[in-house]
Amino acid sequence: MAVGPLGFICCQIGSHKDIGMSKLSCEQARASFPITRQWAFFDHAAVAPLSGPAREALLEYADDLAHHGDVHYGQWVERVEAVRSLSALLLNARAEDVAFVKNTSEGIGLVAEGIRWNAGDNVVIAQEEYPANVYPWLNLADRGVEVRRVPSRGSRVLLDDLAQSIDSRTRIVSLSIVEFASGFRNDLDAIGGLCRERSCRFLVDAIQGLGVFPLDVARTPIDFLAADGHKWLLGPEGAGIFWVRPEALADLRPLGIGWNSVLNATDFSTIDFRLKPHAGRYESGSLNVAGVHALGASIALLLQVGIAEVRDRVLMLTDYLCERLNQLGLTVFSSRLPDERSGIVSVCWEDRQALRALLKHCRARGIVVNERGGRLRISPHFYNTTEELDRLIDALREFGR
Repeated sequence: MAVGPLGFICCQIGSHKDIGMSKLSCEQARASFPITRQWAFFDHAAVAPLSGPAREALLEYADDLAHHGDVHYGQWVERVEAVRSLSALLLNARAEDVAFVKNTSEGIGLVAEGIRWNAGDNVVIAQEEYPANVYPWLNLADRGVEVRRVPSRGSRVLLDDLAQSIDSRTRIVSLSIVEFASGFRNDLDAIGGLCRERSCRFLVDAIQGLGVFPLDVARTPIDFLAADGHKWLLGPEGAGIFWVRPEALADLRPLGIGWNSVLNATDFSTIDFRLKPHAGRYESGSLNVAGVHALGASIALLLQVGIAEVRDRVLMLTDYLCERLNQLGLTVFSSRLPDERSGIVSVCWEDRQALRALLKHCRARGIVVNERGGRLRISPHFYNTTEELDRLIDALREFGR
């Protein structure tokens, strides 16, 4: 089997401290995004385009499986483990505490359904959370679990409001890194510290921030994290990450158990029901190997650029965008305070029908933006340029705003 996008990682990863890859600048990495040949794409908060390495990874897997079947299965297993190590590096976690899931909803559901609830318990979330972080908790009503939804104040979720919603029966607080409609970035350190003080767990829906903002689970008091790879991680849909803090694993009743959930899983002739003592128990059966491989290729690219560099570039672009929007007389809804800004810029728009027309207007000019919460949502990534943002500003001006 030819060495593909992750082959070098399998040989060189060795340590979480050194992934054996040369540094890339944001400008060099831009060449890895075929989408730039046709589109100014500012919709990474929805479904991002695949990076070139991720595309190559999918093609490589399909080609190998078509020509060789399972002859190289062992090598693909090694590559899955290499991606697990990359994912752990992204979080500063142990590799065994990372499981691959099909999406963020699955990861949140493992926690929501796994907690051993008592009638009268409650969970605290934000009022404006994405449905993936709402419905799993509402589904607990028949077990007597109350869902406390903390409203935003404008575009912001205040720590004091969260604190007032937590009491002795709060079992978990579940929040996004970045709120999908407003672009507000929650202070994970402060919220995690509050949860520790109040003796409740903290789950983070990381899909709108992982890959852009550095996250260190060894330092930040998070207990569970879930993130699909198809937004800021630039991977395909159907391949995501679920992380569990080792000491929080005992809080959860194991769910979705299958042949791969146990120790010695490949000894198919022996039934030995001893669950893996880490997140691997949630990988119940065969994985989406193609998707995981492609996700790993994009994570590797992000790590080559550097997550701190990605963050700085994204924030520079959104700061520039907000300045240009203000020049047009448009109102930016998103908080732009230094510790609250993100890659999502939400712009007030009074007329929803006109907003839908604007999206089509932009699309016809090779520009991709979106709408959430009745507002224009713009979400550039590190490989975008100020020149592309200028094209968007020109399209908005031409539309009449």
